[in-house]
Amino acid sequence: MADRRPSAKPMKTHQVEIQKFKAASTNQYGQLMFKVDALVTAKTPVDGIEPSSFIVMTEANARVLMALLKTQFAEIDSKKPKSRHGRPG
Repeated sequence: MADRRPSAKPMKTHQVEIQKFKAASTNQYGQLMFKVDALVTAKTPVDGIEPSSFIVMTEANARVLMALLKTQFAEIDSKKPKSRHGRPG
């Protein structure tokens, strides 16, 4: 039986090289957003290998990302009711 769904567009793959993290925030949908300077280049998919995009950063930028994530998670957790923190009362 033939698949009747419209054919999916091929995934576009990229290499994203983070140059600098500038800011982090959360929105009303619980998403984390990062403002970055980045170099983005298209990648040609290789036959037989699942297409994926890559994020590349230095160790220093990875440490900045970790600090920003910790700050954003603390902000998210502070907005949750105490009963959702997993702590009693």
